[in-house]
Amino acid sequence: MAPPAARRESNAPVVTVLAGAGISTGSGIPDFRGPDGVWTRDPAAAQLLEHSRYVTDAAIRRRTWQMWRDSPVWRAEPTPAHASLVDLERAGALRAICTQNFDGLHQRAGSSVGKVLELHGSLTGSRCLRCGAAEPTAGILARLDAEPDPHCTGCGGLLATDVVMFGEPLPSAVFDAAIEAAAGCDVFVVIGSTLTVQPVASLTTVAAEAGARVVIVNAEPTPYDHLADRVERRPIQEALPALVRELLAV
Repeated sequence: MAPPAARRESNAPVVTVLAGAGISTGSGIPDFRGPDGVWTRDPAAAQLLEHSRYVTDAAIRRRTWQMWRDSPVWRAEPTPAHASLVDLERAGALRAICTQNFDGLHQRAGSSVGKVLELHGSLTGSRCLRCGAAEPTAGILARLDAEPDPHCTGCGGLLATDVVMFGEPLPSAVFDAAIEAAAGCDVFVVIGSTLTVQPVASLTTVAAEAGARVVIVNAEPTPYDHLADRVERRPIQEALPALVRELLAV
């Protein structure tokens, strides 16, 4: 078992957050696996994020790039739930936000870049799969009308966003940091995640086995509810700000 996390002078607990798609539905970004999720309504849409299909099928690449251009991520704004995590950080009680989201809303809400561990990558950046050259996704999207299957302007290789696709590994340094954050907190808060995607869901076990209190805020049951000291079914935009106020009042 990891040693207890260091506490602030105010005795507020050290908190690590695991944020799933549910925290961003209030921003107008639909989740994937929920009752009205993108893949629940259209299971075939998941193939647009299959790495093996993407690199071998130009038609899939064209559809994937159109999906990214039409994504509500570009119009979304942070919610009170995102803002409450900024309050947690400003109070010195936040260890890390381990996010499954690629929308950048935590950072836009005011969370420090160093506190946000983007386990599934980010939509704002892209790279060449051959030479590794990086460029902003927005610039590639601007080329789609003329080049619906965009390639690297340097070497001609395939381009892809930095969002982790099925069949790709998670960024190892980021996941290692997430494991440390889960093992080194007093309270582990899961927000809006079905906890069905591995290895990210296993962070809940890491936290519980290290002695952290586990709080799960999710509308539907998860496979890890039995590890939770507390399960909240209230809407995230209501439950999370209230939980943060409660944690900071300790």
